[in-house]
Amino acid sequence: MSLVEADLLLRKDLKKFCGMFSAYGKDSLLLAALAYNVGPYRILGCKKKYPKSTLLKKIEAGIRDFKSDYVQFCRWKGKKIPSIERRRYAEWTLLYIR
Repeated sequence: MSLVEADLLLRKDLKKFCGMFSAYGKDSLLLAALAYNVGPYRILGCKKKYPKSTLLKKIEAGIRDFKSDYVQFCRWKGKKIPSIERRRYAEWTLLYIR
């Protein structure tokens, strides 16, 4: 896959996820980026397998102190991965600190 093809695929997927979370306004890009990485049902919940995430519950309740809930999405097969945790902090910084 070329860089151009990969970029187009990423943009297509991100656009889909941004649409899925568009009701969350300024938080839609953060939720879309996370859904791209962990899957939307880890955030939205799925009847039997996953509950709705604490992150989404806080956003829906208007609670703006959800940085730690976002960063907690740094596990792979149940194990905390430091490089993923650093990536979540970087994503948070890029989207919320100006």
